[in-house]
Order: sequence, then C-alpha cells, then structure tokens
Amino acid sequence: MPHTQPESPPQKSHKPRKPWYRRPGRVIGLALLASGLVVAVVAYVSPWPAALAIRAMFESNAAATVKEMLPHVPASGINETLDVAYATAGAGTTGADTTFDAFSPSGSSGALPTVVWIHGGAWISGSKGNVDPYARILADRGYTTIALSYTVAPEAVYPVALNQLNDALGYIVAHAAELRVDPSRIVIAGDSAGAQYTAQLATLVTSPAYATLVGITPSLTPTQLRAVVLNCGIYDVSGIPNAPGIGGWGFRTALWAYLGERNWSHTPGGEEMSTLDDVTAAFPETWISGGNADPLTTTQSVPFAARLSTLGVPVTTVFYPEDHVPALPHEYQFHLDLADAQAALESTVTFLDRVTAAP
Repeated sequence: MPHTQPESPPQKSHKPRKPWYRRPGRVIGLALLASGLVVAVVAYVSPWPAALAIRAMFESNAAATVKEMLPHVPASGINETLDVAYATAGAGTTGADTTFDAFSPSGSSGALPTVVWIHGGAWISGSKGNVDPYARILADRGYTTIALSYTVAPEAVYPVALNQLNDALGYIVAHAAELRVDPSRIVIAGDSAGAQYTAQLATLVTSPAYATLVGITPSLTPTQLRAVVLNCGIYDVSGIPNAPGIGGWGFRTALWAYLGERNWSHTPGGEEMSTLDDVTAAFPETWISGGNADPLTTTQSVPFAARLSTLGVPVTTVFYPEDHVPALPHEYQFHLDLADAQAALESTVTFLDRVTAAP
C-alpha cells in the first residue's frame, strides 16, 4: 500500500487580541470609573448634584406631611385666593416662585389680623403648598393667612429669596384691603429655614443698623409687625461648618447652594443670616418651639429664646423634656395626629389672639 502522509491538523487563526482597555468588561469598568470621577469632580466644584438629591428627599417628606395634615383642615368656611403674583419673575426665578396663597374665614367681613407664613426646606426646597393646610387651619380661627413661595437655591442665591419675601410683605400691605389684611396687625411665621427667614425679616424691621448692613429697606414698620412665630428654626449657622454626621454634611451642602460659595461661612450672607447676635430689644414678641428629638432645638431654638429673653423681649416657649414620649421630630407641629402638635397649635392660636388683639 502506498505510504500516505498524515494530514496536518488545521492551523488555528491567531486574531490579534484587543488591548486590555478595549475588552468589553474593561470598557464597562472604565466607563463606570470615569463617570464616578466626573460625578466626584462635579460634586466638589458644584453643590447642584447633592442639593438636588437632598431636595428630592425633602419634597417626599413634605408631601407625606401635607397628606397627614389634610384630615385636620376644615372642609368648608374658608375663602381662598390662590397664586397671587407679588412680584415680576426675575433672573433665576419662575412666575410660580413669586406667588402666594391667601385664606380667610368666609363667615366674616373686613380686615383681619394676618399671619404670613414662610415655608421651610433647608433653603433648597419647598413651596407655599407645603404650608397651605396649616394656613387654612389658622384662617378658620379668625385670621387672614398668607402662604408665601420664594425662589429656592441653587436656582437663586442669597439674598434673592430674602428680597423676594420683603417684596411680598410690601405687596401685602399695598393690597391690604382686597386681601382682607389689617396692615397694623401682621405676624410673620415660619418653619425650619422659613423660621430663619422670619427671624431675619423681623431683625430687618426692628434694627436699622442691621437693615443698613444687609442693604434692604424693610417693607414693614415696627408698629405693623406685632409678633413672630418660630418653629424648629436656625438662627446661628456659625457651628455648622464643624457639625458632625450626615446632618452636618447636609446643612453645609444646602448653605453652599444657598450662599453660592463652597467656603460660605465667612461670606457676608453667612454672617447676616445668623441673627442670634443681631437681634435687639426691639425684636417683636415671639412664640418659639422645637421638638425634643430635633437636634436644632437645643442648638438653635433654645439659645435664641434665651437671647431674646435676656434682651427683655417677651417670649413664649414650647419645649419638651429630653425624655418626652413620644419623641417629637423636626417640624413636629405639622404632624397633627400627635396630641403635642395639637397642643402646639392651640398655644399658637392663643398667642396670636393675644398679640393681635385690637388696641
């Protein structure tokens, strides 16, 4: 038999391998790494990413709180005028930013003592809708109540919102008759960041030196501003740069967004928004409260109340022992299913009735 040469095995084709950085797994990993670095860089140079994340959380909580308040709102008997534009939208604002909702009891006529409420939201979230239910409840007690919106950060930085709120007060006085407002009996109220704005506006009204420092001519006179109501507020930001934990980080981020600079603590706005050292004996009579589980109570509300008392300003405090049960959180006054929130509401109305009583 002829001798045959065995066939050679087929030769494998050797395709050149892709460089490691172009292999599918590596590509995905590098893309994730690159996007992570971009996010880290953006977060370092801009407060926007973190501020918007905080805003989303705050807005979710606010929506739940509004839902909790609704069963306590009177079903009828309240007149309402919604989305009143108090200013023309400016740079960094929308038309909805500079509006308010007004409420009054339908069973009466003429001008009424008025509560102007400024919503909270860490200066970076919120709207008048967050406090509309509470404003309706107070209107049912015999008041004209006005819930204000303003432009939050980072869309606008200090002092845009402060100027807007001052403009709103001027608009309210100028349109007092149509709004059923007694311009000689106005109370400004606020919660959280809204309480900070309230304290700052009241200091502008009652301290000419402070108004000159800030560069704002107040829209109210001291005789028009009968009192303030302060819930769970911030009155001294000097300790926030060193505040520990996630809460400290959140406040630093919010103030970076609000004041427009990463190192905001020594900016003019950072100095001006801390009213603890700027209030005078002319500051209006004050109702102030905070929950025992709210860290802002011992660090902010209690020292501010003590400062006002030292100056001789009449102060009504609603604070709770450390071991109070249930533990009352930040903004506890809006959780009207709680007996303590109901008691705080009654205390607020009693205070309003007294300080707005006709001479």
